[in-house]
Amino acid sequence: MNITIIAIGKLKEKYWQDAVKEYSKRLGAYCKLNIVELKESPLPANPSKADEDAVKRAEGEEILSRINKSDYVITLEIKGKALDSLQLASKIEQLGIEGKSSIAFVIGGSLGLDKAVSDRADFKLSFSAMTFPHQMMRVILLEQVYRSFKIIRKETYHK
Repeated sequence: MNITIIAIGKLKEKYWQDAVKEYSKRLGAYCKLNIVELKESPLPANPSKADEDAVKRAEGEEILSRINKSDYVITLEIKGKALDSLQLASKIEQLGIEGKSSIAFVIGGSLGLDKAVSDRADFKLSFSAMTFPHQMMRVILLEQVYRSFKIIRKETYHK
C-alpha cells in the first residue's frame, strides 16, 4: 500500500524530525511512505479575512496539485469523523480490500483547509475537537498509521 502524507509546513525542531524518521522507518515494513512538505503561504501581520482566505486558497491549490486522481484522500479536520485506533485500522484494511492502494492523508496549515481540499476528501478524519500544532499532528498521524498496520497484521504493539 502507498501512504502519502501531504502537510503544510516544515518540521523545524529536531525532536519532531527524529520522531517522523523513527515512524517512517517502522512503516517501511508495511507500506511505501511518502511525505510531502509544502511551504506555508505568508500571512501579513493583522490579516484580514480576505488575507486568510487567500492563504488558504493558495495552500489548497498546492495541496490539490499533489493529489493523484487515484488517491483515496483523507483530510484531517476538527469537524471530521472521530475513529478509535481499531476503527482506523479497519478503514485502512477495507480500503486495501477494495483495491484502493494509494491513500493520501492531508494536514492543512495553521488556518485549516481550503474548502476545495475538504470537498476533494473521500473521508474527513478528526483526531480530536482540540487543535494541535501541525508538527505534532504529523507525528500522531504516523504513529496511528503504524499502529493500524500492526493491528491489521495482528502483531503486538504497546498500548
